[in-house]
Amino acid sequence: MVMAGVLAGCGSNGGSGGDGGTLTAYVYGDDAVKVQQAAVEEFNKTSKVKVKLIPVPGTEYVNKLRSAMGSPSAPDIFYNWGSGSIKPYRDAGQLVDLTSTVKNDATLKDGFLPSIIEAGSLDGKIYGVPMRGMQPVMLFYNKKLFAENKLEAPKTWEELQHAITTFKDKGITPFALGGQEKWPELMWLEYLLDRIGGPEVFNKIQSGDASAWGDPAVLKSAQTVKELVDGGAFGKNFNSVDYGSGAAPTLLSKGKAAMHLMGSWEYSTQLGKAPEFAKNDLAWANFPTVAGGVGDPANVVGNPTNYWSINSRTKHKDAAIAFLKTMASKSYAQALVDNGDVPTTSNAASMLSGSPNPQFAKDQYDMVQKAPSFTLSWDQALESGVATPLLTEISKLFAGKSTPEQFVAAMKAVK
Repeated sequence: MVMAGVLAGCGSNGGSGGDGGTLTAYVYGDDAVKVQQAAVEEFNKTSKVKVKLIPVPGTEYVNKLRSAMGSPSAPDIFYNWGSGSIKPYRDAGQLVDLTSTVKNDATLKDGFLPSIIEAGSLDGKIYGVPMRGMQPVMLFYNKKLFAENKLEAPKTWEELQHAITTFKDKGITPFALGGQEKWPELMWLEYLLDRIGGPEVFNKIQSGDASAWGDPAVLKSAQTVKELVDGGAFGKNFNSVDYGSGAAPTLLSKGKAAMHLMGSWEYSTQLGKAPEFAKNDLAWANFPTVAGGVGDPANVVGNPTNYWSINSRTKHKDAAIAFLKTMASKSYAQALVDNGDVPTTSNAASMLSGSPNPQFAKDQYDMVQKAPSFTLSWDQALESGVATPLLTEISKLFAGKSTPEQFVAAMKAVK
């Protein structure tokens, strides 16, 4: 991670046909990084300004980026989750505003699904270009268990309650939940607030209005969580179940739980751990509506995608933008599909037949394409000073250590 002097050595006037130089790009160092590495190699074949990819281990990424951005060796381009994850850098004047660039460039303007671009924006301004696959949170369920109990995927809250009661009576846990980790619980509150109050409530919270935690829809969402927990929707031991080791997914694949609210990566997780179940009995659906709610049932929550943003201090802005434009290319989208991802590009639909599960990929793409709103996961959309206590308070709510009213009061008090 020692890169002092890299930027100092860049003497280009910018564009991809300039005097040469180097663009450093931080990326999340996981298995998928091979797609970005191939894109860098392809770009470098024709650009005089070369991109140097710096993969950073996932567990270290956020802290490494924060440290680097405050140093002389800050990257020119960096991977992020958009929205609140980049707000500190935007507030510090460290980001290139890409709004006019995207709107005036046909490749960028027409290259991506609008909901994805919007989800990564801040205050209506664009600071990032999509660079990985979409990850909506979906309601996964065990098709075999549903068929045996003559049930269909629940579309309404009443149908969900009926399914919960049916499975409880059969001694089957209705929902797998990795409550030992906090983020799987967050998904429930995210969807409930969207369905009950619409995306506008969280938009106010995200914009810094702490009083929005006092919106009646937030309390109603927390009360609904308590009703689910008290009603046994997650069983009795969910606080000792985790996701990372595969415990929660295994409950679903083994038929010990009937449903699992999880990000779209659940499919690939099941394919790796229980391939027969993934191919034959794993099914998926949208989160159901909630009676009296004002949220559009087509809305989704989760991680719209990951983004590349450009450091305002770069000496190679034009070359950086040229690299970001390659994210909209058909070849890059195809590389994502081949890796099992569903691209956020507007041309992706025609490529999904080559996905490991074409039907799942198509359903996922259609879900996002039709979504009027795609709310970024709250722990990414909010600054860490709010996101960290939020996860703590959600965990307390699920564990029965605080009431819905106490949850609301605690979040309103967070500054």
